[in-house]
Amino acid sequence: MTGFRVRRGQLEMAHAVAAAIANHSALIAEAGTGTGKTFAYLVPALLSGGKVIISTGTKTLQDQLFDRDIQVVRDALKVPVTVALLKGRANYVCHHYLERARHEGRFPSRDDARYLPLIANFAQHSATGDRSDLPAVPENASIWSYVTSTRENCLGSACAHYSKCFVMEARRQALVADVVVVNHHLFFADVVLRDEGVSELLPASNTIIFDEAHQLPETASLFFGSSVSTSRLLELARDTRIEAAAAARDYAALPDAAHALDKAARDLRLACKEDSGRFPVQALARNREFEPALNTVCDKLDALAKTLETQAERSEGLEKCRQRALTLAAQIGDWRDHDDPKFVRWVELFSHALHLNATPLSIAEIFQEQISGHARAWIFTSATLSVGGDFNHYRNQMGLTEAHALTWDSPFDFAGHALLYVPRGMPDPNTPDYTPAVVAAALPAIEASGGRAFLLFTSLRAMREGHELLQDAFARRKLGYPLLMQGEGSRTELLERFRRLGNAVLIGSQSFWEGVDVRGEALSLVVIDKLPFAPPDDPLLAARIERIKREGRNAFVEFQLPQAVITLKQGAGRLIRDETDRGVLMICDPRLFSKGYGRRIQASLPSMKGTRDVAEVIAFFERAQTAYVRVPVGGE
Repeated sequence: MTGFRVRRGQLEMAHAVAAAIANHSALIAEAGTGTGKTFAYLVPALLSGGKVIISTGTKTLQDQLFDRDIQVVRDALKVPVTVALLKGRANYVCHHYLERARHEGRFPSRDDARYLPLIANFAQHSATGDRSDLPAVPENASIWSYVTSTRENCLGSACAHYSKCFVMEARRQALVADVVVVNHHLFFADVVLRDEGVSELLPASNTIIFDEAHQLPETASLFFGSSVSTSRLLELARDTRIEAAAAARDYAALPDAAHALDKAARDLRLACKEDSGRFPVQALARNREFEPALNTVCDKLDALAKTLETQAERSEGLEKCRQRALTLAAQIGDWRDHDDPKFVRWVELFSHALHLNATPLSIAEIFQEQISGHARAWIFTSATLSVGGDFNHYRNQMGLTEAHALTWDSPFDFAGHALLYVPRGMPDPNTPDYTPAVVAAALPAIEASGGRAFLLFTSLRAMREGHELLQDAFARRKLGYPLLMQGEGSRTELLERFRRLGNAVLIGSQSFWEGVDVRGEALSLVVIDKLPFAPPDDPLLAARIERIKREGRNAFVEFQLPQAVITLKQGAGRLIRDETDRGVLMICDPRLFSKGYGRRIQASLPSMKGTRDVAEVIAFFERAQTAYVRVPVGGE
């Protein structure tokens, strides 16, 4: 490989993974940026001779593993290993729903109508039906919900297109492959289905490897709990109308009942006035509109189920809609009656949707049952699993009390190539003038770096405020750096623009704290507005804190601080992505020095020189200019 370097940490990690596979044991492997952890687990996995499942945090990493990394290692080792890629069914075009959409012909936007022929042509010629192979249709285009299936509405073997189903073909390949690449959501969906005795999406395996394993506690919590959304109600109403038009056109009561559910679901979302956010179920008691709106949803859902019962025998699609209506009614009923002290009930609001959630306070016991029930190796790896080398927080979250844990620092020269800057004179992070102070402090650093910066905020509100303030400041100072903000396009599109421009400033929130890789001079400054403590009014966090306090323990030290450190390490990890990279990590939060826990946080960051003087930042960038091979700044 061009540019390959022998790295001791990579070799040590590979041996540790090989030992865990041989002993059918659990290994927690933290490997800093640049260790080469992907190859470190792929080499022993491909040489093991057993069935291996690799689960990733994102579909992007999933595709990278399947399309590039595994192929490189397999060719180098010259082992006859077969590999399959398996995603959730929403990622594959469904021939049945594509055909239905073409006959229906009514969509929310003109773009959807324009994209449909592209998808139809793609489905005709594609070997996989994987929507990521059709970049001409944006990932967030609403048309995808019309041409893909869900576990609820899939017709299964009754489908006329079953023999050429892309989902079934992907599963068939996964069953016979030596290595199967999945993502965390699909993995836990399969675990839940197995526990219910319904199905087994993923084949039995000798080794399970979780990459980006720091995401597992959050993902597993969602799947070991329950969730019902207004989006699912709207999809049921939509599908019922379409199926009724195809198979029960003479029965007007059916589309009427579907329309009534559609309106009730939308009214339920409107009953909550907030734009977005998470709220405990107790907070809804103060909302006089919520309970009546939820009652109406239940009434209209029951009415639709009864109406569907009279027509379900007329088509498989109508029967599926009837089953979905009964399932949703049962799930809402369970949510309303849920009083298990091990779970917390809460509501999450999005701009156009509402989710009713019941989430376990801890997944440790549930996950421990999965680990102990199978004689196989379990590998958990990420760049951020410990707090100052201490893995207790992660062990306790995942129930991995017996797992062996090892850590390898990044081989990159952070001491020589990076600078940690914490500006003096910053106000308290909880005051209204904090974000303006962050922008004011960041401006000299942005000018010194010539743009080429990420500004990472801990909330969407602060991100939007920071964007407005930077726009004004750039105009006043006549700074020509392109200004990009999360939400103006997909993350992939924004990153491509950022790299191409070469001197842009990108403002982001949660989406850009992790899983973002910009190498070279295009990213030379990462500004973090404050330490990423989760908001104390978050219903899940509040319930977990209360539980820890009831047990006589310190919730801040045991839970809140470790969570913030792991998130901060992810954000800081955006800066140095290659051995030649140079840059400044600017953390504006004064608590790094004013609070006793600040030292513990600093100890968890890569070892680099620190400063509180902006003059040193300016001098750093002046020196860095001579270290880089200059490339022309791109334009759009």
